[in-house]
Amino acid sequence: MYVDSHCHLSFPELQEDLQGILARMREAKVDAALNVCTTLPEFPSVLAVAEQAGNLYASVGVHPDYTETPEPTVEHLVELARHPKVVAIGETGLDYYRLAEPLEWQRDRFRVHIRAARASGKPLIVHTRAASEDTIRIMREEGADRAGGVMHCFTESLEVARAAMELGFHISFSGIVTFKNARDLQAVAQAVPLAHMLIETDAPYLAPVPHRGRRNEPSFVPHVAAKLAELHGVAVERIAEQTTANFYRLFNIL
Repeated sequence: MYVDSHCHLSFPELQEDLQGILARMREAKVDAALNVCTTLPEFPSVLAVAEQAGNLYASVGVHPDYTETPEPTVEHLVELARHPKVVAIGETGLDYYRLAEPLEWQRDRFRVHIRAARASGKPLIVHTRAASEDTIRIMREEGADRAGGVMHCFTESLEVARAAMELGFHISFSGIVTFKNARDLQAVAQAVPLAHMLIETDAPYLAPVPHRGRRNEPSFVPHVAAKLAELHGVAVERIAEQTTANFYRLFNIL
């Protein structure tokens, strides 16, 4: 019924509890989850977790925050993306929140991922924080619309959301949208059409209300759907059905 479009099940605190997490997913009617890669050294673990269950999938990519990590190449990403469990390139993007210029290396890394997505035919998982103008600019310059993808854990303005949707990207909302002080984001969520929407946990981070402050996991994603249903004035089943269909179509999962 639900799908967690972005989580990190290969992080140690989740990987060691994987069987429990899978059991709680079943109880919560969370039918699938995408286990997202953040560095190339992590990728074997990401893939190994995804291979443990038919309803788990993987991505391959290097998070923009990481400085001391091997840089990807287009060719290497495309090669790793050939595995049938790998359904996306990323997470990638730009994050200027903790880092200071010069950040051309980060922008170059983002361009590599977009080119790999286009070459592999796999969609992009895009992370952007304090860098939305450059993120959209580079997506346009590199033809990201030919790959498509998702703006994950979205916290930017409606203007940025619209620019991403014009490029064929989905907008994914995490537990942040349930927070009481997230009124601006809730207004954005109200304006994003359901046809362009995904839901996620970003586990183990950002647990939604009523679990805020706890370790997050995919079984909590229905709380995100419930908040979006409230904001759109529809039944939660409508959010679950639409975001699940969007997920399988975007990531070409049959």
